Amino acid sequence: MKRRIAVLLLSVVTLACAALAADKTPIVGGQPMYPTKDIIDNAVNSADHTTLVAAVKAAGLVDTLKGAGPFTVFAPTNEAFAKLPAGTVDTLLKPENKEMLTKILTYHVVAGRISAGDLKKMIKEGHGQATLKTVSGGTLTAMMQGSNIVLKDEKGGMSTVTIPNVFQSNGVIHVVDTVVLPN
Repeated sequence: MKRRIAVLLLSVVTLACAALAADKTPIVGGQPMYPTKDIIDNAVNSADHTTLVAAVKAAGLVDTLKGAGPFTVFAPTNEAFAKLPAGTVDTLLKPENKEMLTKILTYHVVAGRISAGDLKKMIKEGHGQATLKTVSGGTLTAMMQGSNIVLKDEKGGMSTVTIPNVFQSNGVIHVVDTVVLPN
């Protein structure tokens, strides 16, 4: 009898722990982003990132972002892409503009797994700013605006991290509200 109670209690504790772990899985675009999946496998499930996924496919970057990494991706939402001038996304998705699209997308990627905590530490150590070297070869400047991490691109545009620390098997995604643009 005691053994059955112990087994029952252990089962309850195990289920409770599993439920707590599931609660920590971030939801992006209405779908859970599992840390055991790679950046692409999670992104394709996010209803908020369909434009980004289409752009990544058009640029031929799927295999790269499925690779070992690690990568830190500042992932613009569909609404972020919608802020661009009318027709910009359609123009960038054309095969003849693949080079420019690739440059813009890789400008949203930094080598390594940089958490929001790491970014905040870098900003503090940099006396309010941290310079991030992007995969495209450009730079982003990270800073704090209140409790939010914001990015300043090379053209002076600003983007806010709206969902930080979406950890992946090959890096981390920080959802951003504006597309950042290189020079």
